[in-house]
Parts: sequence; C-alpha cells; structure tokens
Amino acid sequence: MSWSRLVGMKRPEIAAEPVSAYDAKTHLPKLLERAERGERFVITRHGKPVAQLIPMEAHDEAQIALVMERVARLRASLERRGTRLSDVLEQGETVRAMAHAGHSY
Repeated sequence: MSWSRLVGMKRPEIAAEPVSAYDAKTHLPKLLERAERGERFVITRHGKPVAQLIPMEAHDEAQIALVMERVARLRASLERRGTRLSDVLEQGETVRAMAHAGHSY
C-alpha cells in the first residue's frame, strides 16, 4: 500500500546523505544509530541510488498495527466459516506471492 493511501498525503521529501553500498555494509550499525536519530541515507552502487535507509516513524508503526488487527479479524472470520487459506489461493500460488500482489519494487 502506498504512503499516500496510508496517511492521505504525500511523503515529505527530505534530503538524504548518499552512502556507497560498501560503506553501508561496513558501517551499518552506525548508520542505524543515526537513522534512529532521524537521519536519512540513500545507498548507492557505482554512484547510482539503489535504496534508502530512513527512520521508522511513529505513524508507520500505528498503521502496521491497524493492518495487523484487520488481518487477524479477517482470519478469524474466515476460520468461523470454515475457509482455509489454501481454499483462497490459486493453483500454484504462494502466500508470499499473494501478499506481494500489486507491489512494484
């Protein structure tokens, strides 16, 4: 689910410090400490951005909790009806594929 759909607004653009993949791997504990303090990083490979390291935000955790509660209610509802996950999946489809359907990476 996109950021805008989760919170009803655009994600703020905040400058991020570029870090090479090698440096990110080598200094990950320090980068994580800095991310906890609110810093953002763009991880690069051969000078091209490939990923972001950003701090978790409180509303992200709240949204995750809401989604997990909804999933639990849905599973309980299906269980009461005698429906199993295997009944819902297409032939050859995996739970992982179903969970990631529609995602663009």
